[in-house]
Amino acid sequence: MIRFRLIRCVSLAAFAALAGCAVGPDYTAAPPAAPAAWSTPETAKPKAPQLAEWWTRLGDSTLDALIAEAVENNLDVATAKAAVRAARASYRQAGGSLWPSLDGSAAGTRSRVAPAQSSGVSRTGNLFQAGFDAAWEIDLFGGNARSVEAAGYGVEAAEAELRGTLLTLVGDVATNYVDARGYRLRVDLARRIAQSQRETADLTRARASAGTASAVDAANADAQVAATEAEIPVLEAARAASEHRLAILLGLAPGAMAQRLAGAQPLPALAEDPPRAAPAAVLAGRPDVRAAERALAQSTAQVGVAEANRYPSISLTGSIATYGTELGDLGRNSSLGWSFGPSITVPIFHGNALEAAADLARAQRDESFLAYRSAVLTALEDVENASVALNQERLRRERLATQVTHAREAARLSRLLYDNGASAFLDVLVAERTLYSAEQSLLTSQVAEVTDYVALAKALGGGWEKPVDAGQPVVADGYTGPHFR
Repeated sequence: MIRFRLIRCVSLAAFAALAGCAVGPDYTAAPPAAPAAWSTPETAKPKAPQLAEWWTRLGDSTLDALIAEAVENNLDVATAKAAVRAARASYRQAGGSLWPSLDGSAAGTRSRVAPAQSSGVSRTGNLFQAGFDAAWEIDLFGGNARSVEAAGYGVEAAEAELRGTLLTLVGDVATNYVDARGYRLRVDLARRIAQSQRETADLTRARASAGTASAVDAANADAQVAATEAEIPVLEAARAASEHRLAILLGLAPGAMAQRLAGAQPLPALAEDPPRAAPAAVLAGRPDVRAAERALAQSTAQVGVAEANRYPSISLTGSIATYGTELGDLGRNSSLGWSFGPSITVPIFHGNALEAAADLARAQRDESFLAYRSAVLTALEDVENASVALNQERLRRERLATQVTHAREAARLSRLLYDNGASAFLDVLVAERTLYSAEQSLLTSQVAEVTDYVALAKALGGGWEKPVDAGQPVVADGYTGPHFR
């Protein structure tokens, strides 16, 4: 007996030592290849971006409230939270494969044996049984450990995806809010211009009746009013679409924003541009890059899982049971039985299925690697594009502001010359049309400038930095134990 126990302990020690073995590639995180500097230089020296709650520096309390509400109620965020919970559950599930399993069983039967021909006596009796069955797969080549490793990377990828969803949400809320405000301002401008043009048309008709203006001038004035008023429905439709999209982002019905955003209010005031850190630092803060890198790590671990399936597997199984014709007999030494021993499974022929599974895992790892490289390049592109767009839109807005100043003066002078009979009414119409077009373009540019600011903050990785609770399920089941249906 002592020799048997010694052999068993030595065998278990050997198995435990072999359990540290692993097949497949070991993943090593490598920093993404990034240029040393941006192609569009900054006037200030690069420093760490101040991106925490960047939208609060726009000075719009309504926007701040909408973003906080969106983080709480957005359906995409809720879905990303559920994905995090699923990944965490998968990790716990995979971890269970590293531990032994233990099952208990109990049974009781009463049986009757038909009478034998010799005796003619039937026998009726009871049989009770109770026991435990245990099993433990020795992770000889690290397949189960690789599965746990892959599941752990999956948790980190899901958490990065949640951060990416929050980043996208904050940017989308800010963009649609600015668009909605801009369309309301443009509608208000169109109505004011149309009112002014209508007054001009009424005056022109009065002059035509008095013989000091022609019917052609009156018709042209009415046509210009109609043209301006015709733009209002288009702007209203675009405004409604932005507000509907904003409501959906907040998890509300499409029409929920109409009253909350009623009235023409100024656009959020632009804050100082978020400074750009070095490209490598920006990439480190981008959740989509982080998610892609963790997905690569996960697919690398899956290669090890597929490789381990090509090697033998060893399991330890054991059971202990007790039998008796009476309940009191259970547990007595004379009624106990047990068994213990290892089993080995060696893959011999599977029609190349195991080799194909390993090749599939490697191909999927290549896909993840290329997706990671693509995420890096896309992140760099986002920052470069947003930087150029913001700088150029700022220049455009300045030139448009100058155009509006000159167009306003031209409209004033053309009206003065017309009133004094020194110019034709067509000059007045052209000047007013030019002024209206310039003011519309300036408003559009102001909206675009704020939108480009939002895009740059988003490209730099700025999002929701506060903790987000991903542990609470959306659907509460209540009691799920045994119950009558």
